[in-house]
Amino acid sequence: MRTAALLLSLLLFTPTLAAARPPVVVELFTAQGCASCGEANAFVGKLADQPGVLALTFPVDYWDYLGWSDTFAKPEFAERQKAYVASFALREPYTPQVVVNGRRQAGGVKTDAVEQLVRAAARSPSDPPDIRFINERRVDVGSARSRLSGEVWMVRYDPREAEVEVRSGDNRGQTITHRNVVHELKRLGAWRGRPTAYRLPPATDAGLRTAVIVQSAKGGRIIGVGEPKS
Repeated sequence: MRTAALLLSLLLFTPTLAAARPPVVVELFTAQGCASCGEANAFVGKLADQPGVLALTFPVDYWDYLGWSDTFAKPEFAERQKAYVASFALREPYTPQVVVNGRRQAGGVKTDAVEQLVRAAARSPSDPPDIRFINERRVDVGSARSRLSGEVWMVRYDPREAEVEVRSGDNRGQTITHRNVVHELKRLGAWRGRPTAYRLPPATDAGLRTAVIVQSAKGGRIIGVGEPKS
């Protein structure tokens, strides 16, 4: 029995000759109280429909003082953006901001620049670790040989379109449309290049989708990303 389990484990982490290229991860940092974010929300919503792209919307809370508390914002989303601020040597966080694969960033209203970043990321060399969902409670990350290391993050997001009527602040009277809003962000642990199993917390909403992102520490480049097969 132990021999069979060992062989299965080795098979799970043996790289294939034609491993699928992971999707390009596009992260939008936005806020319902941000007067210029509506255009970026709509643009990223269209990117979400493109094959080979995983678009994620992270609403932040630091514009709440303008008179409207963002209904989706969580402090951990702003913390994630702060890591990118340090990584890209920016003076301060801003919205709307788009980060592509953790490697490049641009203003969310600069749609041409964002599209160029997405195309470049799709063409860049990629050697991601294997990411395999064993069941709803476990994901295995790693390859037989890897010199990479980083952190493993779980993201749960809502693929459905969400509309919010803003009743105060700069966007008073407007309806803000969101797509792929992140509801849960959790660091599962460190990854040191070796095959490692991680426990997934139970889902709080059956309508949410799960993605696992392997990323260099402190807002570094995204090494790999996986989602359960539907």
